[in-house]
Amino acid sequence: MQDLPIGIQTFEKIRKNNLLYVDKTKYIYNLLTQGDTYFLSRPRRFGKSLTISTLDSIFRGEKKLFKGLFIHEKTNYKWKKHPIIRIDFSKIPNKDENEFKNSLNMQLIDICEKYNCKIDKTLPSQDVLRILIGQLAKVNKVVILIDEYDKPLIDHVLNKEIAIRNKDILRNFYSVIKAEDANLRFVLLTGVSKFSKISVFSGLNNLQDITMSEKYS
Repeated sequence: MQDLPIGIQTFEKIRKNNLLYVDKTKYIYNLLTQGDTYFLSRPRRFGKSLTISTLDSIFRGEKKLFKGLFIHEKTNYKWKKHPIIRIDFSKIPNKDENEFKNSLNMQLIDICEKYNCKIDKTLPSQDVLRILIGQLAKVNKVVILIDEYDKPLIDHVLNKEIAIRNKDILRNFYSVIKAEDANLRFVLLTGVSKFSKISVFSGLNNLQDITMSEKYS
């Protein structure tokens, strides 16, 4: 029997080490072919990060990792490589407004450097994201994968002042995604909560919420 991937949420690691993987690529293929901008809420430890990692491998064109799985064997998926902006908000410190802004910018700058993009590091995060998408789109349409989108809010659920400031930063940040729609191939945001679109996603009202969709249960 294959070993269980206890605590492992990296698709590539699971496949390369021949660990047990429950094939969800039929559903992922449906996501890729039936839309392009999604939101998914699930409790912790429900596989959100593994889903993000699986999409990351797909958009990096790592076809060999999927041998034997539905998307490899049963579809005609083209395995085109796309630039990927992947952000995990659980890894971005956010104890106050300044730390959150600086940490988010640092993660974006790391992605810029990975793709050899040139961007003014002093710009606000929403401007860095907008310019980054524009530069990466010259190579191919961009994929945005965001994990734990709500962590900067949940961390301060008892501190309204910080939560509101973090919410404003997130709202400005997410509004860029809607504005850059023409340059994007795929977008997925995940989190443990579902906040009002008015409060967080007022600038990103084209999200398809699949949280309660029977197709993706």
